[in-house]
Parts: sequence; C-alpha cells; structure tokens
Amino acid sequence: MIPQDPVMLLSYINLKLRDYYSSLDALCEDMDVSKSEIVEKLKSINYEYNEESNQFV
Repeated sequence: MIPQDPVMLLSYINLKLRDYYSSLDALCEDMDVSKSEIVEKLKSINYEYNEESNQFV
C-alpha cells in the first residue's frame, strides 16, 4: 500500500527509487502500482519524474 497524501508519496517513492529500484517502471511493476496514478498525483504538487536522476524533482 502506497501513501495517498502526495507529499508523503513523494518521499516514499523517491526513497524506494534511490534504495531499491533502477527506474519508475521497475518500481511500478514490482509493487503492482499504477505509474500514471503516481505521476499524476505527484504532478499535482509540481513534481515530475526525471529518468536521469531516477527521482521525482
């Protein structure tokens, strides 16, 4: 279960990307979560996924 609050989600996803996953696609596949849902929720607080740094910035 991933956090529903966008700010908590940001922290959670960036930690997972930094420590466990090489990409957002890998995280979503492994955790069986919707990539578009995460992207849209974090976009609502002005964060976008950066593939180069493998984090939302």
